[in-house]
Amino acid sequence: MKILSEHPTVMKVHERAAAVTVEEARRPLDAEWLRRLCLDAGADDVGFVEMERPELANQRQEILSAFSRTRTLISLVCRMNREDIRSPARSVANLEFEHAGDQVNEAARRIVATLERNGVRALNPSMGFPMEVQRFPDGKMWVVSHKPVAVAAGLGQMGIHRNVIHPKFGDFILLGTILIDAEVSSYDHPIDYNPCLECKLCVSACPVGAIGEDGRFDFTACYTHNYREFLGGFSDWVENVVESRNRFDYRRNVSDSESASMWQSLSFGASYKAAYCMAVCPAGEDVIGPFLENRKEYLHDVVRPLQNKAETIYVVPNSDAEDHVARRFPHKKTKRVGRSLRAHTVQAFFWGLPLTFQRKHSRGLDAVYHFTFTGEESGEGTVTIRDGAIEVTSGHVGAPDMIISADGRTWLGILAKERNLFWSILRRKIRIKGSPKLLLAFGRCFPG
Repeated sequence: MKILSEHPTVMKVHERAAAVTVEEARRPLDAEWLRRLCLDAGADDVGFVEMERPELANQRQEILSAFSRTRTLISLVCRMNREDIRSPARSVANLEFEHAGDQVNEAARRIVATLERNGVRALNPSMGFPMEVQRFPDGKMWVVSHKPVAVAAGLGQMGIHRNVIHPKFGDFILLGTILIDAEVSSYDHPIDYNPCLECKLCVSACPVGAIGEDGRFDFTACYTHNYREFLGGFSDWVENVVESRNRFDYRRNVSDSESASMWQSLSFGASYKAAYCMAVCPAGEDVIGPFLENRKEYLHDVVRPLQNKAETIYVVPNSDAEDHVARRFPHKKTKRVGRSLRAHTVQAFFWGLPLTFQRKHSRGLDAVYHFTFTGEESGEGTVTIRDGAIEVTSGHVGAPDMIISADGRTWLGILAKERNLFWSILRRKIRIKGSPKLLLAFGRCFPG
């Protein structure tokens, strides 16, 4: 092999590098040039955040593991067509979600291609799917959390429905993020007010009651219904197929319309079942007009059609969501499905408790639980349930009302319904100290 430095390609690269001064190499990208590049590529708004921003501290390690040279994050906003998202015909709404998502990804790809041609290294993680699904369900699948980046970049604030509300476009937006190996001449900062009106229309429209009047959020209720044809819900459907003795048994468990809907999601793109919180939100300068002009008409035209729609709502048995549908939307049909968030590690068990906690089913419970897991899956944690709220801390904290010691694998098997709790206690794979009623009360907080 010839000396590498004498190879024609290497010599040309060295010649180009020698022509660039140190000052030019260190010069940050011009913010206005970069902003124009992003808008011309298809974004409707854009903001820039430096990697060291405190708001990004909790995901800095994950960002750097994806692109270790990240110095700046570009946050992109693409608008969606409002009336499509508001339509009770969810095929119309889902078509808009799919195409707008493609627009975000394509805009990000164009920006990265232009930066690359200008000698700037950059990476554009997906707006949504595909994700790092091999991490599911025990870890975070997405490469970058787009929402906190958008807030840090001054592109809006989080509403009580957990969507970013842009000051002009409202929540009818999708977000993207680009990681670049360069500084920018000026950075953006969060806006100094929240566009959210706290009108609670999202609370009234949510079919599963995931958004509380007090702002609390029931993740598992939203995830079980709205994301029925994504990930966990798909796994539950597959288990229905596997467990069915024959086609007649399958038809008793899954309707023809459900099978067709799953086929549509698999062939075209996973479809949302609701997203009504986004649909009814009147916030944003471009959106709020009809709401201010005639609220009664706005409710009639936008909110009521979604509330009155006859549809199937997917719920975990004995959950807050099941109770909510029966009380608030008796004309909607509920279908009980398996809980799609199953922990495969002790760490994921503790991490998932606040997500699956059912606060209305915890009424009257005031207890501290100490967990000790041994064996292949080991760990310690404290779970405090009080006043309809849950707190999970690492290690043993405070005086316990109940102590649960278990082989980690056995406990995870019980959660997956692969093992029997009663027999595990008899075989001393699980030992409890405290009233068995507290264990039953704990179980009611996490149905399914």
